[in-house]
Amino acid sequence: MAHTAISVIIPCYKQAEYLPEALDSLMAQTFGNWEAIVVNDGSPDNTEEVALAYAAREPRIKYLSLENGGVARARNRGIDMAQGEYILPLDADDTIAPTYLEKAKAALDNDPTLKVVYCRARFFGEKNGPWEVHYKDFKSLLAVNAIFVSALFRKTDARAIGGFDEAMTFGHEDWDFFIRLLDGENRVCQIPEILFNYRIKNLSRNTEAVKRLSDTQYYLIAKNRAIYQAYYPLPFDAIEDKSALEKENQELRAEIFKYRERRKNRWYKKLGRALGWRK
Repeated sequence: MAHTAISVIIPCYKQAEYLPEALDSLMAQTFGNWEAIVVNDGSPDNTEEVALAYAAREPRIKYLSLENGGVARARNRGIDMAQGEYILPLDADDTIAPTYLEKAKAALDNDPTLKVVYCRARFFGEKNGPWEVHYKDFKSLLAVNAIFVSALFRKTDARAIGGFDEAMTFGHEDWDFFIRLLDGENRVCQIPEILFNYRIKNLSRNTEAVKRLSDTQYYLIAKNRAIYQAYYPLPFDAIEDKSALEKENQELRAEIFKYRERRKNRWYKKLGRALGWRK
């Protein structure tokens, strides 16, 4: 029997009503050598009932029950259990197009220099339309997250960096994951088709995470300070002095904000020229 090629990790917490759509989108894939691991993160709804019903009629779907510990922990336990060479995280309220696994796997198979493959995406639910997220380069990724979590990567690479940071229960753990996975030296491929559907709800973990973006940036900079300093060099060499380290983090954050604003302004100028706002 052939080894499993792709393990799709589906954490589920209070998303049982959407889980069938995510699993149905997997069942419709043109590439069939996958497994799905539904990780019940201590959900108080009927996640277990839904997952086990699917698993009973589809042997590629597996079920893991945990006490609630956050999405990063749930993904990590799913990765530990995974048999696939490649990993694709998929949140229980999102879906993928039928050819996503096939095309993402082909990209990684054909180019060993690639670390991450993702695609174009769209919003659905409370908001509909294209999601314009594009990876430009690693320096830009340090300023603004540009890769959604439902990307394909190798299990060995994920394990080599220790998986997702389980302390990041406040969100943006995928941003930190890709910063550590890529580390400035590796390539990313974005399939130029909309193959991922991201559900927008009035209240979600991500809307709350946006409110805490400032806290996230402090955490990311403090944790990955050497990486940030390599791209946003500042005249600080504080190692032990806590007050100096905090000042350094503030300076780094200011530099990152300025870089992000410069990029945004260039984008607006380009858009303005295209629309005839400016000559």
